[in-house]
Formats: sequence, C-alpha cells, structure tokens
Amino acid sequence: MSNEFRLDDYLARIGYRGALKPDLATLAALHGAHTTAIPFEGMNPLLGRPVPLDLPSVQAKLVDSRRGGYCFEQNALFRAALEKVGFAVTGLAGRVRWMAPPESPLGPKTHMLLKVDLVEGPYIADVGFGACLLDAPLRLETDIEQSTAMGTFRFEDRDGRFWLHAKQPAGWRTMYVFDLAPQIQSDYELGNYLTSTSSNTPFTTTLILERVDADRRYRLVNRRLTIEAREGHVRSERSIDSADELRQVLREVFNVEAPVAIEDVFARIKG
Repeated sequence: MSNEFRLDDYLARIGYRGALKPDLATLAALHGAHTTAIPFEGMNPLLGRPVPLDLPSVQAKLVDSRRGGYCFEQNALFRAALEKVGFAVTGLAGRVRWMAPPESPLGPKTHMLLKVDLVEGPYIADVGFGACLLDAPLRLETDIEQSTAMGTFRFEDRDGRFWLHAKQPAGWRTMYVFDLAPQIQSDYELGNYLTSTSSNTPFTTTLILERVDADRRYRLVNRRLTIEAREGHVRSERSIDSADELRQVLREVFNVEAPVAIEDVFARIKG
C-alpha cells in the first residue's frame, strides 16, 4: 500500500467541500466534519485484533471502510490531512484522567492529541478522545472558559503541565493531562500497544463508540446507548438487547460495520 495521503478521499469521507487554507476557519470546519462523520470506535481491541498505526492501514480502515477508530488512529489521520492542507502540526501525548480519582497519581501517556500553530496562536485539535469527544479545536490558553456547540472547556497550567477540563452536569471533570514535548511514531506505537492489549485499559473489555452531530452526542458503552445534549446533559438512554439491534445502532447511529459477525461482538459485551 502507498504511504501517500489521499486528501480527496478523506474529504469525501467526512463530507467536506469548503475552503482549504491553513487558517482557523478551515481547522474548525475540518474538525467538526471529522467528528461527525468518523466515529470514535474501539472494536479491534475488544475483539483481540491489532490496531496498526501506519498511514496506509489507518486510511484503509477509517477512510475506505465503514469503520471508526480510537485516538491514535483518529489523530494520525487528522494530522495527515492537516499537514496536507499546509498546517503546522505537532503530535503530543496525554495522560487520561477521565475515570481516575482526583488524588490518584498520573498514569502513562495513552492518548494522542495535536497542537496546531496558527497566526492566532497555538490550538489543540483532538478528534479522538472517546469519553468526551471534542467537537472543535481549542485555543491553548489557560484559565478561560471556551465554549463549543457541545460543551464548555478550560485549560489549567499546573506544575508545567496542561490539564484539560470539561464542564459536566456534576461540575468540572478532567479529561487528560499533557505537556508540549513532541512525540514520534515509536512513542505512539508503545502507547497504542498498551491501550489495545492491556486488561487495565477499557478497550479490551468494553465496546465504546461515540459521535457528535450538531446539537447531540451519541455514546454507546457495551449495551447502553446514550444521547446527550450540551455539557453532558442526558437526553435519552436505552438498552441494546439483541445482536440485530446492535447491528442497527452501529449502522444507523454510527455508520459503521463490525469487522466480524455482529453476534460475536454482542456476545463479548455486558449489559
């Protein structure tokens, strides 16, 4: 497979027909189109299948097939698209805090995110955080609240690291912690291997899909489908009670197809 990035195919996949300039308007438009069209999806680790990060494999899965991916795949694809357009992009890594008790020590770098340098200053772009998927890039500026269509966020500078927080119904919740040290491919390969194989990460035991679209966030965790409004307010929840129902939700809500028989996926997830 060729290592060349196929920008036209990517743009068709996300349904983007706007301007292509390395500016904030284009970055925001591409970010929004990507998170609407290509869902966060972690079926490969759940099924014990590998998660290759080379660009041809990522394009084949996320662009050519009806599949999504998790952070390392999503942000690798988005980075390639941004660089093809002409953006200056630096790959970073984060330590996930979404489910961590506040007093717990920092964990390993198991999340990929991007810093994009614009004339307005640096922005964080992240199309792959599957607990609170960002629907827009955020200016890398601390101690201010930044509103998007689906949420309110703020960065905090603590001990030389940036902490990204999201406003939720119960208050502020930390998404992840990161610094500005550039990462290379081998850094991501190591984090990806841990994330896709370890029983200590959720993806090997839990089916997780997420997509944002206009004024709602769709999240599937095992057999529970939740639709949220802005800032995590729940609009509706329902249980997925059969393999056929799971197939329908994957197709109609997330526009993805399972890589194996849907009965095999359903059998691996708990209620």
